Amino acid sequence: MNPVRTVSLPTGERVPALGLGTWKMGESTRAAALEVAAIRHAIELGYRLFDTAEMYGEGGAETVLGKALAEALRAGEVRREDLTIVSKVYPHNASRKGVPAACDRSRQRLGLEVIDVYLLHWRGGVPLAETVDAFEAEKARGAIREWGVSNFDVHDLVELEGLAVASSADGLLRCATNQVCYALDERGPDFGLRGWHQARQMPLMAYCPLGQGSLAGSAALAEIAAARGATAAQIALAWTLRDGDVVAIPKAVQHAHLAENLAALHLMLTEAELAAIDAAFPPPTRKTPLAMV
Repeated sequence: MNPVRTVSLPTGERVPALGLGTWKMGESTRAAALEVAAIRHAIELGYRLFDTAEMYGEGGAETVLGKALAEALRAGEVRREDLTIVSKVYPHNASRKGVPAACDRSRQRLGLEVIDVYLLHWRGGVPLAETVDAFEAEKARGAIREWGVSNFDVHDLVELEGLAVASSADGLLRCATNQVCYALDERGPDFGLRGWHQARQMPLMAYCPLGQGSLAGSAALAEIAAARGATAAQIALAWTLRDGDVVAIPKAVQHAHLAENLAALHLMLTEAELAAIDAAFPPPTRKTPLAMV
């Protein structure tokens, strides 16, 4: 069964609120079969959004994901139109010439004609205007459907907005999403950044929403979870998804964790539970640099 909760992109298109991250996949040939099997199982469970990057395993994660997708598509387990595939380009490849070459390599590894959402992994030395032009060119040639950014704070997005709006015929910002580290133990985006996103109806995409696994051992979250027949990790994910404007992409390989994370979609936290979580993980009271993993 497909996840029932979705998040709206600025275009109005809706994507799953929970996906599967592939960071650290594709780094070992010995683990590849297990990783392919994990993705296949995720598809069977109902996952329909998958996040990867050319950086992950230097293309290895894209290759693993591509193999799993090809097998699932051939077996009729999923339709291509029901999938949302996200990948990211290295900053040093984010030039007019570099983007199409990198995108083609990613599409080849993924075995896909089109990448649904293509992100700039983080800001580098290439001028942002050049990257935006390259992304728009990729959309025009049909290599990607949407583009976005990752690890951008408000000042980066303000600059991006000026570029995108200035170059747009209808004055609309074309950025689909911004992927950042966002979890209960990394709440920096709650000060300023999320408000900027909400004002423009641009979803945040949260990587490491379980704090690289540390939140699963939180006593405060475990206490809330026990009363709900859930786990601490599920409470942490439910918190990330609480407002309906964030896409969470936790990485998991074990079948039990894949099912556990997906079940968090059905947890709606109460005001009392949210207050208890705020007490244990206080929201930021000042601007801090975004965490990057």
